[in-house]
Amino acid sequence: MHIIARLLEWGGVKKEIALLLISGISLLLSLFKLFSLPFDIAWVAILLCGIPILLEAAIGLITAFDIKADVLVSIALIASILIGEDFAAGEIAFIMQLGALLEDLTVARARSGIEKLVRLTPQTARRLRGNTEEIIPAERVLVGDTLRVLPGEVVPVDGKILSGETSINQAVVTGEAMPVDKGPGDPVFSGTVNQFGPFLMRASKVGENSSIQRMIRLVQSADAGKAKIVGIADRWATWIVVIALSAAALTWLITGEIIRAVTILVVFCPCALVLATPTAIMAAIGNATKHGFLVREGGALERLATVSKIAFDKTGTLTYGKPEITEIRCFSQAFSKEQLLRLAAGAEALSEHPLGKAVAEGARLAGLQPLPQAEQFQMLPGRGVKALIEGQTVRAGNLTWMQEEEIPFSQNELNAAGHYLAQGCTVIYLAVGQAAAGFLALSDTLRPDASHMITALRRLGREPVLLTGDHENAARHISEQLSIREVHAGCLPEGKLNWIDTCQKAGINVCMIGDGMNDAPALKKAFVGIAMGGIGSDIAVEAADIALVNDEICELPHLLSLAKRMMTTIKCNLSFSMLLNFLAILLAMTGILNPVVGALVHNAGSVLVILNSAMLLKWRKKR
Repeated sequence: MHIIARLLEWGGVKKEIALLLISGISLLLSLFKLFSLPFDIAWVAILLCGIPILLEAAIGLITAFDIKADVLVSIALIASILIGEDFAAGEIAFIMQLGALLEDLTVARARSGIEKLVRLTPQTARRLRGNTEEIIPAERVLVGDTLRVLPGEVVPVDGKILSGETSINQAVVTGEAMPVDKGPGDPVFSGTVNQFGPFLMRASKVGENSSIQRMIRLVQSADAGKAKIVGIADRWATWIVVIALSAAALTWLITGEIIRAVTILVVFCPCALVLATPTAIMAAIGNATKHGFLVREGGALERLATVSKIAFDKTGTLTYGKPEITEIRCFSQAFSKEQLLRLAAGAEALSEHPLGKAVAEGARLAGLQPLPQAEQFQMLPGRGVKALIEGQTVRAGNLTWMQEEEIPFSQNELNAAGHYLAQGCTVIYLAVGQAAAGFLALSDTLRPDASHMITALRRLGREPVLLTGDHENAARHISEQLSIREVHAGCLPEGKLNWIDTCQKAGINVCMIGDGMNDAPALKKAFVGIAMGGIGSDIAVEAADIALVNDEICELPHLLSLAKRMMTTIKCNLSFSMLLNFLAILLAMTGILNPVVGALVHNAGSVLVILNSAMLLKWRKKR
């Protein structure tokens, strides 16, 4: 039999499924007596499926006096064999292993993604000693060492910039959509990427104290407090065993017929109870998959039905995570908005900065192609760009640089830009020659279905919360558009983790929805973690229980409704299973049912449970 199982396994069938197939075939052969064999072929099912149950029950009882559903199953198996009811014994073992297989398929734990975080940890650093530069392993960097970081390199440890101007992509730590301009005195974090200019820094936090190492430890520890779903049959196992044994003993004492007592043990086997939860979860997972959700951890939907707060990251979750031009303001009568954008895009066309790319893309979408040719192009990290376009010097950059270049902006012009800064926009100031020409306001774009989704969540009784590493103005602007009342801005990974931990210690179950690597600890810690599968980082997806494959957040209300419906189905399955069991006991006590018929009757209940669960496959709440 094991050879057949191995052949099936080579054919793409898992070994557990192969053994169940063999056991099921043997039971059918035994039932219809198709072959005249010197032994009952039902023993194949008893040996393949029953022995693991007996071993697990014995180990649990001996080592920890742990009474689970398999204790009653073991008693029923042994009793059936002793009175010669081999088919009933094999059938019980087969159904129980089928339930265990379904449960294993639905509660497979997701990988943590720790190995990917470890690969992101900087391996080397450029340490300066006098005029000598040496490349050393990152773990050998000491507090106070002076390091050089070149463009494109990962910052090896936490510290402060001593000299140099650059832009840092620190989404790994803060989740910010755009790189942050840095200069002398500004902090930098390990694991972040230097995008443009070289700089010197002094190390302040090294080794286990660096940002990337702290994040690794957070992800490793965040799962420890997450509740583990225990099968309902195991939760009630002690009472089931006591009731079944008591009923069987009393029946034997009163009637003197051991076959009635064994029948009670057979019909009280919790087959339908074992199938009630995993079949409903399997069907709900199938439904969720059709709506773009990859459920990576079986108990996630069961937990999702009980959450009361939905915490959202901002960038890439409620927004697209890409800057777009939202306003063009001209300060000179010599240019129209289209002309000013055309000049700005011509200057930014050669830039590698995300803001520069956004300006060039905005001009393309506005139909301002071809762009004018830029000559004498200069990119000043942390400042902006400068180019000669159609005989005019065009500058596009931040206000500090404009002031250094002695470009005059009036107070009214600064107030106009300040209005957009207060909304969380990034402002690119523009100058043509030595005169202020205007500015471009860029911001992350809200997903069009976000507002409807938030309203639908509130209708379901879930309170949305904005939990973001972005700055206060940007967070408030988005929250006002979506009417989210609770906002926590400037949250580093530890901040998000601590907020979730505080809520859950207070008995408030939190679902976290995010996309970035910096969200991974919070996704792991939350009662349920949902990652954006399309735009999200691999590590965020690995840390989450559920991945939204196509990033269509409008489907989130359906997932929550589905989780609630699934729990209703499970409760119906459990109630029906218990009612059928007690009815079967009464019939067994009166002698109407024998072990074989009793096994078939109570497994007909298992079929009904499966059919009821299957209705979840196409369920959708009526609008």
